[in-house]
Amino acid sequence: MNLFYQPNLPEATYLDTEESKHCIKVLRMQAGDSIEVIDGKGSLFKAEIIEANHKKCSFSILEKITTEQSSFRKHVAIAPTKNIDRIEWFVEKAVEIGIDEISFILCDHSERKILKPERLEKKAVSAMKQSYKFWMPKINELKPYNDFLQLKHRGLKSIAFVDFENPVQLKDLLDGKQDSLVLIGPEGDFSEQEVKLAEEAGFKKVGLGNSRLRTETAGIVACHLMNLA
Repeated sequence: MNLFYQPNLPEATYLDTEESKHCIKVLRMQAGDSIEVIDGKGSLFKAEIIEANHKKCSFSILEKITTEQSSFRKHVAIAPTKNIDRIEWFVEKAVEIGIDEISFILCDHSERKILKPERLEKKAVSAMKQSYKFWMPKINELKPYNDFLQLKHRGLKSIAFVDFENPVQLKDLLDGKQDSLVLIGPEGDFSEQEVKLAEEAGFKKVGLGNSRLRTETAGIVACHLMNLA
Protein backbone atom coordinates (compact mmCIF):
# COMPACT_ATOMS: atom_id res chain seq x y z
CA MET A 1 0.00 0.00 0.00
CA ASN A 2 1.32 3.48 -0.93
CA LEU A 3 1.72 5.81 2.05
CA PHE A 4 1.31 9.60 1.89
CA TYR A 5 1.53 12.50 4.36
CA GLN A 6 -1.03 15.20 5.13
CA PRO A 7 -0.49 16.87 8.55
CA ASN A 8 -3.84 18.69 8.49
CA LEU A 9 -6.07 15.62 8.42
CA PRO A 10 -8.96 15.06 8.82
CA GLU A 11 -9.92 18.59 7.73
CA ALA A 12 -7.70 18.64 4.62
CA THR A 13 -8.65 15.62 2.52
CA TYR A 14 -6.13 16.21 -0.26
CA LEU A 15 -2.42 15.77 -0.90
CA ASP A 16 -0.07 18.73 -1.33
CA THR A 17 1.52 19.41 -4.71
CA GLU A 18 4.62 17.27 -4.19
CA GLU A 19 2.68 14.31 -2.79
CA SER A 20 0.03 14.66 -5.49
CA LYS A 21 2.62 14.65 -8.26
CA HIS A 22 4.22 11.50 -6.85
CA CYS A 23 0.83 9.82 -6.50
CA ILE A 24 -0.55 10.67 -9.96
CA LYS A 25 2.48 11.27 -12.20
CA VAL A 26 4.92 8.72 -10.76
CA LEU A 27 2.68 5.98 -9.38
CA ARG A 28 -0.03 6.64 -12.00
CA MET A 29 -2.82 6.19 -9.50
CA GLN A 30 -6.39 6.96 -10.55
CA ALA A 31 -9.76 7.86 -9.07
CA GLY A 32 -11.09 4.91 -7.10
CA ASP A 33 -7.63 3.64 -6.10
CA SER A 34 -6.94 3.02 -2.41
CA ILE A 35 -4.22 4.91 -0.53
CA GLU A 36 -3.08 5.32 3.07
CA VAL A 37 -2.36 8.75 4.52
CA ILE A 38 -0.67 9.59 7.83
CA ASP A 39 -0.95 12.87 9.74
CA GLY A 40 2.31 12.56 11.71
CA LYS A 41 0.27 12.79 14.93
CA GLY A 42 -0.38 9.11 15.46
CA SER A 43 -3.17 8.44 12.97
CA LEU A 44 -3.34 6.55 9.70
CA PHE A 45 -6.26 7.09 7.34
CA LYS A 46 -7.35 4.51 4.79
CA ALA A 47 -8.73 6.48 1.87
CA GLU A 48 -9.94 6.39 -1.73
CA ILE A 49 -8.85 8.84 -4.43
CA ILE A 50 -11.74 11.06 -5.59
CA GLU A 51 -9.96 13.38 -8.04
CA ALA A 52 -6.67 12.24 -9.56
CA ASN A 53 -5.22 15.75 -9.95
CA HIS A 54 -1.41 15.90 -10.01
CA LYS A 55 -1.47 19.30 -8.31
CA LYS A 56 -4.12 18.59 -5.68
CA CYS A 57 -5.18 14.97 -5.37
CA SER A 58 -8.34 14.74 -3.29
CA PHE A 59 -9.56 11.67 -1.44
CA SER A 60 -12.31 10.47 0.86
CA ILE A 61 -11.56 8.90 4.24
CA LEU A 62 -12.78 5.34 4.70
CA GLU A 63 -11.21 4.44 8.04
CA LYS A 64 -9.07 5.99 10.77
CA ILE A 65 -6.51 4.00 12.77
CA THR A 66 -4.77 5.62 15.75
CA THR A 67 -1.67 4.58 17.67
CA GLU A 68 -0.51 5.60 21.12
CA GLN A 69 2.76 7.47 21.48
CA SER A 70 5.25 6.25 24.05
CA SER A 71 4.86 7.91 27.45
CA PHE A 72 8.59 8.60 27.55
CA ARG A 73 10.25 10.83 24.98
CA LYS A 74 13.57 10.13 23.26
CA HIS A 75 15.46 13.31 22.41
CA VAL A 76 18.86 13.86 20.78
CA ALA A 77 20.52 17.29 20.66
CA ILE A 78 23.33 17.20 18.12
CA ALA A 79 25.85 19.63 16.63
CA PRO A 80 25.38 19.74 12.83
CA THR A 81 28.26 18.32 10.80
CA LYS A 82 30.28 20.37 8.34
CA ASN A 83 29.08 18.07 5.56
CA ILE A 84 25.31 18.61 5.39
CA ASP A 85 24.76 15.18 3.83
CA ARG A 86 25.93 13.51 7.04
CA ILE A 87 23.49 15.36 9.28
CA GLU A 88 20.67 14.69 6.81
CA TRP A 89 21.62 11.01 6.92
CA PHE A 90 21.45 11.15 10.73
CA VAL A 91 17.95 12.66 10.67
CA GLU A 92 16.75 10.03 8.21
CA LYS A 93 18.12 7.08 10.17
CA ALA A 94 17.12 8.46 13.57
CA VAL A 95 13.51 8.72 12.41
CA GLU A 96 13.62 5.18 11.02
CA ILE A 97 15.01 3.82 14.31
CA GLY A 98 12.63 5.87 16.44
CA ILE A 99 13.12 9.36 17.87
CA ASP A 100 10.63 11.85 19.29
CA GLU A 101 12.65 15.04 19.11
CA ILE A 102 15.84 16.27 17.43
CA SER A 103 17.52 19.53 18.42
CA PHE A 104 20.55 21.16 16.82
CA ILE A 105 23.14 22.91 18.97
CA LEU A 106 25.85 25.41 18.07
CA CYS A 107 29.00 24.50 20.00
CA ASP A 108 32.51 25.93 20.51
CA HIS A 109 33.98 23.55 17.91
CA SER A 110 31.07 23.69 15.46
CA GLU A 111 32.06 24.23 11.83
CA ARG A 112 28.52 24.49 10.47
CA LYS A 113 26.59 27.45 11.80
CA ILE A 114 23.58 27.50 9.43
CA LEU A 115 20.87 24.89 8.86
CA LYS A 116 17.79 24.78 6.65
CA PRO A 117 15.10 23.12 8.81
CA GLU A 118 12.70 22.74 5.86
CA ARG A 119 15.04 20.32 4.10
CA LEU A 120 15.61 18.33 7.28
CA GLU A 121 11.86 18.09 7.84
CA LYS A 122 11.46 16.70 4.32
CA LYS A 123 14.05 14.05 5.13
CA ALA A 124 12.16 13.24 8.33
CA VAL A 125 8.82 12.92 6.50
CA SER A 126 10.37 10.64 3.89
CA ALA A 127 11.91 8.43 6.59
CA MET A 128 8.65 8.37 8.55
CA LYS A 129 6.78 7.07 5.49
CA GLN A 130 9.56 4.65 4.55
CA SER A 131 9.59 3.08 8.02
CA TYR A 132 5.77 3.13 8.27
CA LYS A 133 5.65 5.27 11.39
CA PHE A 134 2.65 7.40 12.32
CA TRP A 135 4.42 10.01 14.47
CA MET A 136 6.47 12.89 13.05
CA PRO A 137 9.38 13.82 15.34
CA LYS A 138 9.75 17.41 16.47
CA ILE A 139 12.65 19.05 14.60
CA ASN A 140 14.04 22.12 16.39
CA GLU A 141 16.06 24.92 14.83
CA LEU A 142 19.75 25.46 15.55
CA LYS A 143 20.27 27.01 18.99
CA PRO A 144 23.42 28.19 20.81
CA TYR A 145 24.65 25.51 23.22
CA ASN A 146 24.37 27.66 26.36
CA ASP A 147 20.81 28.68 25.45
CA PHE A 148 19.83 25.05 24.98
CA LEU A 149 21.16 24.13 28.43
CA GLN A 150 18.89 26.77 29.97
CA LEU A 151 15.75 25.07 28.67
CA LYS A 152 13.79 22.77 30.97
CA HIS A 153 14.42 19.08 30.25
CA ARG A 154 12.79 16.23 32.15
CA GLY A 155 14.13 12.79 32.91
CA LEU A 156 17.64 11.51 32.21
CA LYS A 157 19.98 14.17 30.85
CA SER A 158 23.36 13.05 29.52
CA ILE A 159 26.26 14.40 27.50
CA ALA A 160 28.25 11.98 25.34
CA PHE A 161 31.94 12.83 25.60
CA VAL A 162 35.03 10.99 24.40
CA ASP A 163 36.68 10.13 27.71
CA PHE A 164 37.81 6.52 27.89
CA GLU A 165 38.56 6.92 31.61
CA ASN A 166 34.88 7.59 32.28
CA PRO A 167 33.33 4.26 33.35
CA VAL A 168 29.73 5.43 32.98
CA GLN A 169 28.05 4.18 29.81
CA LEU A 170 24.75 5.50 28.47
CA LYS A 171 23.36 1.97 28.09
CA ASP A 172 23.70 1.43 31.85
CA LEU A 173 21.70 4.54 32.76
CA LEU A 174 18.72 4.07 30.43
CA ASP A 175 15.73 2.25 31.91
CA GLY A 176 12.93 3.01 29.44
CA LYS A 177 10.83 4.52 32.24
CA GLN A 178 11.67 8.22 31.85
CA ASP A 179 12.35 10.83 29.21
CA SER A 180 15.89 10.69 27.85
CA LEU A 181 18.01 13.46 26.33
CA VAL A 182 21.50 12.92 24.95
CA LEU A 183 23.85 15.70 23.84
CA ILE A 184 26.13 14.85 20.88
CA GLY A 185 29.04 17.16 20.11
CA PRO A 186 30.61 18.32 16.82
CA GLU A 187 33.72 17.10 15.06
CA GLY A 188 36.37 17.82 17.68
CA ASP A 189 33.84 17.04 20.45
CA PHE A 190 32.61 19.35 23.19
CA SER A 191 35.06 21.71 24.83
CA GLU A 192 35.98 21.08 28.47
CA GLN A 193 34.04 24.21 29.40
CA GLU A 194 30.92 22.90 27.64
CA VAL A 195 31.16 19.61 29.51
CA LYS A 196 31.51 21.52 32.79
CA LEU A 197 28.47 23.68 32.00
CA ALA A 198 26.41 20.60 31.13
CA GLU A 199 27.35 18.88 34.39
CA GLU A 200 26.43 22.01 36.32
CA ALA A 201 23.05 21.93 34.55
CA GLY A 202 22.44 18.35 35.73
CA PHE A 203 23.72 16.39 32.72
CA LYS A 204 25.71 13.21 33.31
CA LYS A 205 28.86 12.58 31.29
CA VAL A 206 28.52 9.24 29.50
CA GLY A 207 30.28 7.03 26.98
CA LEU A 208 28.74 5.32 23.95
CA GLY A 209 31.05 2.32 23.87
CA ASN A 210 34.73 1.67 23.30
CA SER A 211 35.09 3.32 19.88
CA ARG A 212 35.72 6.92 18.88
CA LEU A 213 32.65 7.76 16.79
CA ARG A 214 31.85 10.37 14.20
CA THR A 215 29.17 12.88 15.20
CA GLU A 216 26.38 11.36 13.13
CA THR A 217 27.35 7.82 14.16
CA ALA A 218 27.28 8.80 17.83
CA GLY A 219 23.79 10.22 17.30
CA ILE A 220 22.59 6.96 15.76
CA VAL A 221 24.11 4.90 18.59
CA ALA A 222 22.31 7.09 21.14
CA CYS A 223 18.99 6.65 19.30
CA HIS A 224 19.48 2.90 19.13
CA LEU A 225 20.31 2.61 22.82
CA MET A 226 17.28 4.67 23.84
CA ASN A 227 15.02 2.44 21.76
CA LEU A 228 16.45 -0.73 23.33
CA ALA A 229 15.95 0.49 26.89
